[in-house]
Amino acid sequence: MQWTVHGRRPIYESSWVSLDLVDVELPDGQRFEQHVVRMARPVAAAAVIRDPGQVLLIWRHRHVTGTWGWEIPMGRVEEGESRAQAAAREVEEETGWQPGPLRLLVASQPSNGSVDSVHYLFRADGARYAGPPSDRTEADRIEWIPLADIPGLIDRGAIVSGPTLIALLYLLTMREPPGRGPRRG
Repeated sequence: MQWTVHGRRPIYESSWVSLDLVDVELPDGQRFEQHVVRMARPVAAAAVIRDPGQVLLIWRHRHVTGTWGWEIPMGRVEEGESRAQAAAREVEEETGWQPGPLRLLVASQPSNGSVDSVHYLFRADGARYAGPPSDRTEADRIEWIPLADIPGLIDRGAIVSGPTLIALLYLLTMREPPGRGPRRG
């Protein structure tokens, strides 16, 4: 059942994010204002895979939740960049590794009930070390983690980032060896 939007009232706007109060009506006639967060630009991220079945992850602190966890490199798509270019740039800036060719895994809206923030999640097979990361504020550690260890890290709460969970669980369900690409049909 589709909700009816009667209008929106901006509460806060910046070049990064906006917060609106949206006047909505439910199919049963109930009407109220809902807070909606909209990100100004989409996010691009990449799960970089190398033989023998390892994924490149960064260990970082997120001040918003006060937690540490493993994440795939990610960041917003800048003006003039393609989504794949943004994902590759973020990998290199945050890890010092240049990813191999990128393929889109999925586009997701991790919290689409109240936040409009598209995340384009890519897969790269292989990477070349280019040197230390240019953005040294992103990660406390950068490691190649065996894909086989991912379920245990999730179970222990060491991976909680929505985009990271989506990309890694997608890769694990594909059950394909690195470098082979997704199986179709």
